[in-house]
Amino acid sequence: MIQATLIIFASLMALSPSLGRATDAVLLHAAGSLRGPLTEVARAFEMADGTPVTIRFGASGLLRDEIAGGAKAEVFASANLEHPRSLSTSKRSGPVVLFARNRLCALAGPRLEVTTASVIDRMLDPQVKLGTSTPKADPSGDYAWEVFRRIDASRPGSFAALQRKALQLTGGPEGAKSPADRSVYGAIIERNDADLFLTYCTNALVAAREVAGAKVVDLPEAIAVGADYGLTVMNNSSEGAYRLALFILSPEGQTILARHGFMSTHRPMGEK
Repeated sequence: MIQATLIIFASLMALSPSLGRATDAVLLHAAGSLRGPLTEVARAFEMADGTPVTIRFGASGLLRDEIAGGAKAEVFASANLEHPRSLSTSKRSGPVVLFARNRLCALAGPRLEVTTASVIDRMLDPQVKLGTSTPKADPSGDYAWEVFRRIDASRPGSFAALQRKALQLTGGPEGAKSPADRSVYGAIIERNDADLFLTYCTNALVAAREVAGAKVVDLPEAIAVGADYGLTVMNNSSEGAYRLALFILSPEGQTILARHGFMSTHRPMGEK
């Protein structure tokens, strides 16, 4: 699948008229959870290719809405497949490729006693402040709602209870913004805005390193939700945009993503 998409991207690059000089910056829109790895990928690409990259990070749903509304963009890296597919379906972009995988974890504050075995009880506890991102605007919120549905399958009524109590603290237009020098999730836990926050495991690991006593809790297998990340290149983009997309999909780009905790969607060519 991914090798076929590589061929498609390469073919589109060869056929597409370049919109700018080789020195024009490629415009990359990317999910906020990709800030660490794609910043590193972009710098590696700039060193190898000589083409600068300008990155706009944000909630994938909000970025999709901006692009659909006419905002200039070339490469879109989303925390789900739905948002880039909507752009492809509306003929605004080319094919969509799955380029990384993540999963949901619980980030717990230092005062909360919680384990994988007890995390559902803690989530349902009226005294525990449960934070999530904003569904629709941010795929992380959609994935959290899927966790709620899976809990409801074994504990009927849980979905309604969790939906009511969940504090949608990030991802929406009015959600908390990431501080310039740290994780927004670490800041939320440190301020006690939430005792427990459902977010990507990669985000939770970064936040836990910033807040003394904070911890990352794996969700039980029965309610574990994975996150598939999709990549697409907008129509009439520069050749540099296609080269950046190919670089993200390359063994070097995938190695950087893996170093930041993302799961690769393919093995490098030649690896058994």
